[in-house]
Amino acid sequence: MAAQTLELSSQSLLANDEDNTLCSSEITTLPQSELLSAALGPPNGHLTGEVRIERAWAYWNGLGRPKLIVAPMVDNSELPFRLLCRKYGAQAAYTPMLHSRIFSETEKYRSQEFTTYRPLFVQFCANDPDTLLEAAQRVEAYCDYVDINFGCPQRIARRGNYGAFLMDNLPLVRSLVEKLANSLNVPVSCKIRIFPDLQDTINYAKMLEEAGCALLAVHGRTRDEKDGKKFRANWNVIKAVREAVRIPVLANGNIRHIEDAWQCMEETGVEGVLSAEPLLENPALFAGYRTAEWGLDDEGTCKDGELDQAELLVEYLKLCEKHPVPWRMIRSHVHKLLGDWFRVHPNVREDLNKQSVLTFEFLYGIVDRLRELGARVPLYVKDDNRYRSCASET
Repeated sequence: MAAQTLELSSQSLLANDEDNTLCSSEITTLPQSELLSAALGPPNGHLTGEVRIERAWAYWNGLGRPKLIVAPMVDNSELPFRLLCRKYGAQAAYTPMLHSRIFSETEKYRSQEFTTYRPLFVQFCANDPDTLLEAAQRVEAYCDYVDINFGCPQRIARRGNYGAFLMDNLPLVRSLVEKLANSLNVPVSCKIRIFPDLQDTINYAKMLEEAGCALLAVHGRTRDEKDGKKFRANWNVIKAVREAVRIPVLANGNIRHIEDAWQCMEETGVEGVLSAEPLLENPALFAGYRTAEWGLDDEGTCKDGELDQAELLVEYLKLCEKHPVPWRMIRSHVHKLLGDWFRVHPNVREDLNKQSVLTFEFLYGIVDRLRELGARVPLYVKDDNRYRSCASET
């Protein structure tokens, strides 16, 4: 079956409206050491299967084997947010999903949507091997893995024929992985969802490994299980995949606080875990902090961590001033971080929604206003939390 055109236009992504403009014109260049490629030498196409496996592990070990990783999130895992998560315990991160064709064709899209800070997985959606390769070659010097999105279950992915909907076209999936594995000087990773049938999932993972995938991130939900709060991720399937393949495997799903992360690694044997939605509400998750949902429901063993989401928002905004991103991303993070606060003071949220043009002054004012109203929703830590790390300056 011929690959369909991805139905995501540059006009829709780069529309000239306020939310798509950068929040600042001041661009801060990252240290040159962060921009150097950890080249692997000859592409995978020159290697045997056994050597590929050995090299996959050698590369992962050389990267330091990060265990706590920020998952790819459209419009949400941009540089300032990644830096905030890194300050609070994350050891590596994915970029937001990038559209391979638009990334290849459009300089404005590249300049606004891609930034580097390593260790970094750069994730693309694609359904054409040559287009994917062109996009990947533009970033391989600035990342540690080029990742292919085989996990997006949203309607836009169905329309565009990418993400989890390529599970219906496994020959195309194989060709995408092989194209990158045989051509790039950095390893290829893949992020997948599981099939309803366990054996189908195992066969899928083995096929990806044979095609040249050097690291596999497994989201333990099926394509139809979109609601993470309604459907629990299946760690047993992730464990089965880990035991079936020989490359490093990461787990995604049900990582709501740091104890979940360690429990998942213990139960599945994976190398590390990814967290997505829980991090949006609590970027300090990997440092041992919990939201009230998990901090007050743990048999009284948690206490006020002397940190709250408003403080994290202020830190995030300061990072955005230093590393500009489109306002739409900032708006999204404000709603996620202050969601619990807005439920107490919905009039403040309404004022935010009425603001068609955002400014940092307005957003800092939102935080001050909530403080003046006496609002505070603390993050919690376990009294015996061994995992709370000292936040180092980014």
